[in-house]
Amino acid sequence: MARINLDMDVLRTFVTAQDLGGFNRAAAHLGRSQSAISQQMRKLEDQAGQPVFQREGRGTILTEQGERLLSYARRILELNDETLEAVNGFSVSGSVRFGLPGDFSESWLPTLLGIFKRAHPGVLIEVFVERNGLLFEQLDQGALDFVLAFGGGGRPDALSLGTLPTVWIGPSPDITLPLAPKVPIDLALYGNPCRFRRIGLELLDKAGTPWRLTFTSRSLQGLWAAAGAGLGVTFRTPVGLPNHLSVLPDRPGLPRGPGIEVCLHDGCRPLSPARKEFRDAVMETTREHLRPIRL
Repeated sequence: MARINLDMDVLRTFVTAQDLGGFNRAAAHLGRSQSAISQQMRKLEDQAGQPVFQREGRGTILTEQGERLLSYARRILELNDETLEAVNGFSVSGSVRFGLPGDFSESWLPTLLGIFKRAHPGVLIEVFVERNGLLFEQLDQGALDFVLAFGGGGRPDALSLGTLPTVWIGPSPDITLPLAPKVPIDLALYGNPCRFRRIGLELLDKAGTPWRLTFTSRSLQGLWAAAGAGLGVTFRTPVGLPNHLSVLPDRPGLPRGPGIEVCLHDGCRPLSPARKEFRDAVMETTREHLRPIRL
């Protein structure tokens, strides 16, 4: 039986359509006509030798074979892109000093950094995990090249990547957390200065909710441990939330928080080729991961 080579361009269109939620959106995103996209999908089914789509109402959904093909298509495209980056990566050299808060260091960014390092082995990456204020100090002093931070702070170098909700976080539902009227809410928060601490306390005070600070930490791991043990609820974004913790549902006494912007900062300094590649990779990956976070 002769081997058939799947068309990479067709696979990329297929994955894009599934990610964006339809062929019309994929056509607009890729700058192609609807008929061109439909022709590519017919070619995909011919190459696969199996039905990939089936009608449902006025639209289409993936068949079981289509779901399996989508999973493989993602892996093929990732390997293709990583291969090309690795082949070209040796032409880029230099160093990148990157600062970020603990929330991101425990989520998707370590994976991104690993992929970037493999694709650009000639680039030395140094990562510093700290709180916003200290990161900005190091950036302004020239000790860091980039900072990923919560809030733009009115800085001229802020590149907005998206907005995250702010939420109250406590133990999993199997641990009872009493929130009785007029009984102070136990809180686990960072020490001052801290944006989340300030916003959370302002929300409670505005709602007339009594509170008491029972746990103060300088590390995110400390807050997660305290919240998981039931020592107090904390106030942050849901990024990097451990499995043993949960976002507390809306209830009297815990007002919903505002959205908070996530920005990448470069200190308004010229970028070397290595730093430009790194900036673009962080911006693209962060935007992709922030987009589906909704509460």
